[in-house]
Amino acid sequence: MTFRLAHLSDPHVGPLGRVRLHQLIGKRATGYANWRRGRSRSHDMTVLEALVTDLKAQGAGHIACTGDLCNIGLPSEWETARTFLEALGSPEAVSFVPGNHDAYVRGSLEGLLAACGRYTGDDSGSWGRFPYLRRRGPLALVGLSSAIPTKPFVATGRLGAPQLAAAEALLRALATEPGRPFRVVMIHHPPQPGGASPGRELKDAAAFTAMIARAGADLILHGHNHVTSAARIPGPDGRAVPVVGAPSASARPHGHGAMASRRASYLLFEIDRSDQRVSVTARRRGLDASGAISDLGALDLDGSDLDASNLA
Repeated sequence: MTFRLAHLSDPHVGPLGRVRLHQLIGKRATGYANWRRGRSRSHDMTVLEALVTDLKAQGAGHIACTGDLCNIGLPSEWETARTFLEALGSPEAVSFVPGNHDAYVRGSLEGLLAACGRYTGDDSGSWGRFPYLRRRGPLALVGLSSAIPTKPFVATGRLGAPQLAAAEALLRALATEPGRPFRVVMIHHPPQPGGASPGRELKDAAAFTAMIARAGADLILHGHNHVTSAARIPGPDGRAVPVVGAPSASARPHGHGAMASRRASYLLFEIDRSDQRVSVTARRRGLDASGAISDLGALDLDGSDLDASNLA
């Protein structure tokens, strides 16, 4: 049985709507200035539209979006974000977890979830609560939120002890199910220590990796760094868990996305389950050196064929 999962991140959907003076207080003021000075020229909505069109032609069984739909958390961005997700697919076909730009200031995340919460819908019927669980084919998707409001020039994230404890209980329970599902964890910030530079890191990354070492997972997806990356962290019994980061899905080819690993792209995972093994392969599709969207080749998961002797 083969299941195809698409992963994209950090679309930073624009342009910004009309900004009122009273909205530019605190961190939004510096964020808006940064947007006007150059950040807006780092993201291209034409590129994003073409990337989504290409993604939808690949026949993915599900799509994971790991945050930063917004730029500075304006109320006008919430409906723009919902429109983007609806273009990507239905709430049943797309799973979303928020990023730091989605929680830019206090109240931003709550506003976004009010507009887009169905894309965080748990199988129980609730939405906007983390962690959440969604079962799609052989996958069990566990959505986490590392999105918190921070001070200007800071882009850190945090899960918090209650969310970590709930995620551990959920992952442990999934591991004991007959015909154990393939557990995919979605988070915005790189979840391993050293995964992001100081001021941009997940504050409780050590606690997260310790939790995964106890409970296990089969694949961890994130965004935030605007670069394609692959790492591994220990799972139970020393088995490595792949940690894969996607670049910004709207990075301009000659600016923010000039480097090959930073060009706008998305990832396609082929999860093949047969007998006593599950094999996982990943490929990138996105902007090539000419600016066209094409297959950019396999992503090296460092031999991440997983021992699935207890998955049957």
